[in-house]
Amino acid sequence: MIRRIALSLGLCLAGAGLSAATAAPVTAQQEPQAQCRQDAVQLRGDWGTARFSVELAQSPGERAKGLMNRPSMRMSHGMLFVYPMPQPDVAFWMRNTLIPLDIIYMDATGTVQRIAAEAKPHDDTPLPGGAGIQFVLEINGGLAAAMGIVPGSQLRHPAIPQDKAAWPC
Repeated sequence: MIRRIALSLGLCLAGAGLSAATAAPVTAQQEPQAQCRQDAVQLRGDWGTARFSVELAQSPGERAKGLMNRPSMRMSHGMLFVYPMPQPDVAFWMRNTLIPLDIIYMDATGTVQRIAAEAKPHDDTPLPGGAGIQFVLEINGGLAAAMGIVPGSQLRHPAIPQDKAAWPC
């Protein structure tokens, strides 16, 4: 159901020249000048661009809690998990998480390496991101596929060291 809603929303907005994540016009001229902000991420790929408002999970406690016990999340929102350095092995699970999520694993450059699509609420099964992951973005389940976000897509955010970023600020 959420996939159909997101896909319909994305198609309607795309036809109007709008970004599905923000419902704000995004043009090629605006994209490079967009401001990097702590409370937002931008993603790009062959599929286009998207912007999400995000909460940051930077400390071990914030990363452990994540989006647990939240009954809903707005479609244009997410949570960005930031590790101080690439991790040898990252896996997330959905313990105490009430909503389905897409878990997007990225390396130190902000390049998407893997997506755990539509992770099931309350499931303790580890969803591996693999080695070398430094950033993880959680968004509503089904949105990554509906928008076309795939491995190789790039994330822009000031937490990514700008000298290493695939898409710097």
